[in-house]
Amino acid sequence: MDANVYQHFRKDEHPFIDAVGEWIERVDSQYAPYLSEFLDPRQQFILETLVRQNSELSFQFYGGYEAAERKRALIFPSYFEPTQEDFQISIYEIVYPVKFATLGHGKILGSLLSVGIRRDYFGDIISNGERWQIFLAKETANFVTSQVEKIGKISVRLEERKYMEIIVPKDEWSIENSTVSSLRLDNLISNVYNISRQRSKQLIEASKVKVNWTEETRTDFQVDLLDVVSVRGYGRIQLREIEGKTKKDKIKTTLGVLRK
Repeated sequence: MDANVYQHFRKDEHPFIDAVGEWIERVDSQYAPYLSEFLDPRQQFILETLVRQNSELSFQFYGGYEAAERKRALIFPSYFEPTQEDFQISIYEIVYPVKFATLGHGKILGSLLSVGIRRDYFGDIISNGERWQIFLAKETANFVTSQVEKIGKISVRLEERKYMEIIVPKDEWSIENSTVSSLRLDNLISNVYNISRQRSKQLIEASKVKVNWTEETRTDFQVDLLDVVSVRGYGRIQLREIEGKTKKDKIKTTLGVLRK
């Protein structure tokens, strides 16, 4: 990988950059498509940036449904015409005693990770308020379904569903334009949720904030394009666009916001 590429990204993103570089080289040398695991929006942005530097290759993202957040990437030679089936994604519904129990996104995610399932094995977890579905990579679906018998203390099972049985998710992102003095994590949270800077720092230091599904305890962490910030008890923020600066040197942004 060209050393100049690294300067445009955070240091902790360098291993992922190296991995994408290997995928690109594999497609280049074998002249056959490469399918990634599920990627978060920031990883998708990095992959797109790197593949676009190679004019001989193309790419597509797909996460199982049109509005998916986490998606698999397919890198392929220009002659290849991908189909939906090439992304190898299965849809599973979490079957549980609806009348006697309540599930939540955090509880489902935590249970999956606690039994040793890597986050890149599965995509979005969606709900219509009662039913819950999850998108799995087909090659790991048998392993995932064999491991998941409980969500918290609730007995569950995963049943495969057809594409036409996908539920309509209840949660919707709102698009908000905001002007911020900096893209520090504590500043962004304070601005979006209209809480004090001190309160946002407390949330971060108390391990209640994740960036791209990884716990982040640095209050001065610099949020970058397409990062997803999850704040327990408040919702999620995604930095969709950076639109330059105002005359007072503040940063103009477009944000996707989910409020609880």
